[in-house]
Amino acid sequence: METLKTIIAEITQVIDKLDEGQIVTFASELLAAPRVFVTGKGRSGLMAKAFAMRLMHLGLTVYVVGETTAPAIENYDTLVAVSGSGTTAETLHVVEQAKKRGCTIFVVTTNPESPLAKSTTLSLIIPAATRWRREGEVATQQPLGSLFDQCSHIALDAICLQIANSKHIDNEMARERHSNTE
Repeated sequence: METLKTIIAEITQVIDKLDEGQIVTFASELLAAPRVFVTGKGRSGLMAKAFAMRLMHLGLTVYVVGETTAPAIENYDTLVAVSGSGTTAETLHVVEQAKKRGCTIFVVTTNPESPLAKSTTLSLIIPAATRWRREGEVATQQPLGSLFDQCSHIALDAICLQIANSKHIDNEMARERHSNTE
């Protein structure tokens, strides 16, 4: 139980430093987006995919970049890019391609000075440790970017809860959109 308490304490330190205004703004901007695309690599990509799934449950039109069913991105679309470091080459490439098409770019990262954060319309800064252990990140005993992954998942779920509340979507309504072919 001590390791669980350590993880919860670390998550709490990060969550206490989040700007709730960024979460509220992120949610309201996503509600206005005609289509949302998400991207990220590695575990950040998994957090992005979980976010996409939840947005779909809430009735948003959402796609995961690189999936075979993702259509071409258009100038009216919004791209959400998740990268702890804000320097992941593949994620930066996707952002640059979306920018060339005039898309709105939202970023979830730890580093407000990263190339990814500097190329964005809106950033959600999560001050959690990454594998780089930069100055100013909340310290962690966990390996690599685990703390960022955990906190980004929670913050993205907070955005989803904000959207659900705005759209008056309860569990039953979201469940109706859940996969039924399992």
